[in-house]
Order: sequence, then structure tokens, then C-alpha cells
Amino acid sequence: MATVDADAMPSLPGDEEPPGSAVTIETISLSPAASRGTFRRLPLLGEPSTEPAAEPAVFRRPKTDPRVRQFRRTFYRDVPDKLWNDWRWQISHRVRTLQQIERLLVLSPDERDALVQAGSKLPVAITPYYMALVSPHDADQPLRRTVLPSMAEFHASPGEARDPLGEDGDSPVPGLVHRYPDRVLLLVHDFCSTYCRYCTRSRVVGHGEIASTQARLQMGLDYIRRNPRIRDVLLSGGDPLTLSDEKLGWVLAELRRIPHVEFLRLGTKVPVVLPQRITPALCRMLRRFHPLWISIHFTHPDECTPEAFQACGRLADAGIPLGSQTVLLKGVNDDVETMKRLMHELLKMRVRPYYLYQCDPILGSAHFRTSIAKGLEIIEGLRGHTTGYAVPHFVVDAPGGGGKIPLLPDYVVGRDGDDLLLRNYEGKVFRYPDPAATVAPTHVEP
Repeated sequence: MATVDADAMPSLPGDEEPPGSAVTIETISLSPAASRGTFRRLPLLGEPSTEPAAEPAVFRRPKTDPRVRQFRRTFYRDVPDKLWNDWRWQISHRVRTLQQIERLLVLSPDERDALVQAGSKLPVAITPYYMALVSPHDADQPLRRTVLPSMAEFHASPGEARDPLGEDGDSPVPGLVHRYPDRVLLLVHDFCSTYCRYCTRSRVVGHGEIASTQARLQMGLDYIRRNPRIRDVLLSGGDPLTLSDEKLGWVLAELRRIPHVEFLRLGTKVPVVLPQRITPALCRMLRRFHPLWISIHFTHPDECTPEAFQACGRLADAGIPLGSQTVLLKGVNDDVETMKRLMHELLKMRVRPYYLYQCDPILGSAHFRTSIAKGLEIIEGLRGHTTGYAVPHFVVDAPGGGGKIPLLPDYVVGRDGDDLLLRNYEGKVFRYPDPAATVAPTHVEP
């Protein structure tokens, strides 16, 4: 294995690394026999081996995305690694104002007008880490479109609403949504380290209306205690992983003390926008509350950086099953190849693609929404063309509180007598015996 210290290598002018940075080269460690291109005889079953075991193959990824290194060299040269990798520093130094953003990138006229007129709309906040992934010049870059506002946000289209999913109507106590019989959504607060421009809860997120006070959280916990049918609790918000270890641990511990609560989930985008938050201490705390699952909001393959790989790896190593919830967004990920690349990267990160959401009709979101047909086209482009693990469920969260409705391409062509006609991923039609009425099976002699 070869590890190269960037400071020990010859450098060109202007190519200096931030303090303390090192680049780890991706390598493969082979046994001596393999490196010589020879083969050795394997021992028979039960026969002792006469050779030492070969070292396993070891793959090393760079610890830092090249975009992040360049961004730090340009704008944060004096920030040491200890601060840059501190999630609290990342939050306290979020990019939020027009002046801060203009220092880091060239705004389009549309973006600048939107930032000036933002007012009480969903606030703008981007961690320095995620800002490093944003193109400084291309206003149409997918990641940039998801975090910088545009004037299109100020135009309401037919069918859009502040609360399109009707969550407020299913909220028996502040910050808790009880829509399905056996599970509830508990909003721990309304704070995110980075705000997505298509957020379903843009009516409340970032405005300080849902505080993580013990009194408010206790109301939600008491409601769950009084309802024994509730077996599954999803913590969201806002982002629950922006709570301190102590506060989040307290909420999880209180839920674990409720006998009928069997299953805990967290919904988060932190591993994507703030991977520094996924510390060993956080993972040690979370593993105390199994069974615990985490759903991560990935949007585009450009988010799958070495930092995100490490964050997801730590969570997976803590025994936490990881799933992804991706929103289908026009001009961001609405083509088969982009979605396939994202799903493949997620699997390599041990994140199982779970949901592909049709973008909810929140006010001012028309520029992000595709047709339903586009989502079905993407699912059809994945099914059969890649591993089934890489194919998420395409769902529409029905407006008005109808819940998640899965949609699939139509693979049933029709029926011919007792045969069902099915179309496969290649467009070929196959027959499957499926009698319309119950037919006694014919006895066959052995």
C-alpha cells in the first residue's frame, strides 16, 4: 500500500495543499505469488497450509474530494483541518448572504434577483463543504440549482400549496404527524445545515417555528406513549443529525423506553452536506438504539464524494441499515444515465436505493417537477438494465394526505386465455400460466 504525503511531492506554483492534508492513493495489495504472475497449489480439504495467508486486497480512496481541496486553497487557506472537519464549525460558517455567495461564485442575474427578494421565503444556507461542490460559474449545474434560489420560486402554479401533503391536518400535537396507523413522524426541530430549494416543509423549515425544546418534544413523546398501535417512529424535521449527541441520544432513549415502539428511523441529508457530523462518537451513541435505520437524501452522483463515502461507511459499520430517498428533479437527475450512476455509487457506499420521489407540489416548485411519465421512464431504464438492488420504488406522495402511492411501468400486456402476457425489459412478450378461474391441476405420474 502506498500513501503519499502531498507536502512531500514536488508542486507547481499555486498548487499547495491546505495545512495537514494528505492524499491516499487507491492501491491493491497482492500476495507475492500474485505479484509475480504465478500460481500456487491450494491445500486439499483438511490438509494444513504450508504457506502464510496472503494479505487481502486493500482499496484506498482519497480522503478528500479534489473540488474540496481546490476550494479550500482558494477561499479557506488559513482554516486548519481541525476546524474544517469540525461539524459545528461548518454549521457556524454556513454561506447565507448575498455578499458571502458573491465572494465564492459568479451569480446569474436570476439568482441575484432571487437572493435580493428572498424575504420570508425558505432561507438560504449552505455549508462550506457543500459549497465546494457547487460550480462557481455554471448556474445550471445540478447541485447549484438545488441550493441557490431562482425567481421561479416566486411563481405559484395550479395545484401547488404551502402544505401539499396535508401534514398540518394530521398533526395531533405540534411537530408530530400521525398519518399511517402504526407509525408517526416526529419533527425534532426545523433546522437544516443546508436548505434544499424544493423542500416539502419550506413553510416551516428554517423559520424557528419548531424548536427542539424538551417541553415540545415531551408532548410528542407523551402522544406516542398513549397510542399503543404506534410501533415505528421516524425522526425528521429539519435534520435530526444536527442535534447534539446528547439531545438526540435523549430523544432516542425516551423512545426506546416505550414498550410498543419497535422500530426507529432517522431521515437526514447530513452525510451528503455535512459528512463531518458523522463522528465515531455519534456512531457509538446511535448503535445503542438498534433496531435503528437511517434514510439519506442523495440527489446526484456528484454528491458521492470520499467524505460522503466515509460518513456512510461509519454508519454502516455501526450496524445501521442505510437507504436513500431521492427526489426526481428536472434538470438535475431526470435522465436514466444520471440516475443509474447515482444508484451505483450508493450501492458502493452500502446505501440501498429505497424511494424515488415525484417532486411534491409545494409553492414555486414547478421548475423542478417532471411528468410522472419521466419517472416511469427512468424506472424502466433501470429495471433489467442493472441489478435489482439499484432500482428504487417510484412513489407519489399523494396531495392532501393520501400517503405514498407506488407507480410502476406497465409490464402486463394482456391476457390470452389462461395465459398472462408479460413484457420484459427488452420489450419481448412472454406467456405465464395464470388461469382466470381455479382449475384442478392435472395428475402427473412420477
